[in-house]
Amino acid sequence: MPERLTQDIDIVISVAEAEEARRKLAEAGFEHKGDLAIGGSTWRAPDGNLVAVLEGYESWWPEAISAAQANRDALGLPILPLAYLVLMRLRAGRLQDLAGASRMLGQADENAIASVRALFDRESPEERNDLESIIQLEKLEYQSPK
Repeated sequence: MPERLTQDIDIVISVAEAEEARRKLAEAGFEHKGDLAIGGSTWRAPDGNLVAVLEGYESWWPEAISAAQANRDALGLPILPLAYLVLMRLRAGRLQDLAGASRMLGQADENAIASVRALFDRESPEERNDLESIIQLEKLEYQSPK
């Protein structure tokens, strides 16, 4: 899947590390901009870049953070696997997050989609219908016209 172009950096930490992370960011000259509805906060780096620090408090976050260690981008940075990205975005509930999840699913192969479904079955069965709706809408969008 192609990397997205973004104006900010998203970092995920365990909720147990939140207080220490906030202290270290402030000491390093980052400016606290506000808290996130899904848990975490937004910071402006001394160079002006925005950093979103997501605090993973749900039971699946330790597994997601661990899985990211084996899923690196071209720069060697850990990236959450697709299944966790989609779950995180649907939980965020913002329109831009739903659109992002939809785009990711539209570019995913069947094996990747099966992994997403398996994670939702285990961690969020109540959102499985929403997931299937997004998958079906993306399939319609990516179909070639007849």
